[in-house]
Amino acid sequence: MIIKRIITVYFSPTGGTKKAAIMLADNLGRLLGLPCEEIDFTLPSAREKTYRFSTEDLVIMASPVYAGRLPNKIMPDYKRCFSGEDTLAVPVVVYGNRSYGDALTELYLIMRDCGFHAIRGAAVVSRHAFAQTLATDRPDERDAAEICAFAERLAKSIEGGKYQNPESAEDGFAGHQAVVGAYYTPLQEDGTPAKFLKAKPQTDFTICDHCGICVNVCPMESIAPDLKVNGVCIKCQACVRKCPRQAKYFDDAQFLSHVRMLERDYTQRAVNYFTEIL
Repeated sequence: MIIKRIITVYFSPTGGTKKAAIMLADNLGRLLGLPCEEIDFTLPSAREKTYRFSTEDLVIMASPVYAGRLPNKIMPDYKRCFSGEDTLAVPVVVYGNRSYGDALTELYLIMRDCGFHAIRGAAVVSRHAFAQTLATDRPDERDAAEICAFAERLAKSIEGGKYQNPESAEDGFAGHQAVVGAYYTPLQEDGTPAKFLKAKPQTDFTICDHCGICVNVCPMESIAPDLKVNGVCIKCQACVRKCPRQAKYFDDAQFLSHVRMLERDYTQRAVNYFTEIL
């Protein structure tokens, strides 16, 4: 088996997942002397396609973590859009300083069922989509060094053909139970459940200049030209974070209480996690 290219696949509404995944891919491409390509399937048009990979490919597939799992509205696309032929793969999940929960196991299982051979995996910290103060500027230099070291170990495994050992069929995921639990229940400041499924972004029309960026970046195509949110909102914060005039915001009381809880209780620097071939 000769790997000829590295393809990085990511769903990344606010850019954190893309940054972490590309950081890994660039290091690995440099070490293996391989070209790197990207598939950004954040927008619906990209998720209408089917992507097939061969034994000559190495796929880094990355997803943000939503409530300890993969985003529930996007998870079917991971299952439907990608197909491998015993293609080597590295699942990567990116979380916002609270917990990556079962997301890495979930992505690994989906990739396995779609014909990929996951040889290692990673859970990397990035800025929390909701909060201004959680994991700001991450992945930072410390994270970059850890990701580079992981890429070096991964490159040695690929060059040494360790992944071809049938006894390590579960690879670095031997420590993961093949069970995915329920989504995390967001909490308010007082510890009660925060119920904000129906919360949608608002627009401050006193500063909005109707540039249309929020319409174009919504991964669910839920924002109409008049800026009304007519479809499903997955709280990804793409419209909020990418508005150049900071005119988008959430005002739902329970959502805001949940954000304050996160910023109060999860200030300690969370760690990155990397699976290893046993």
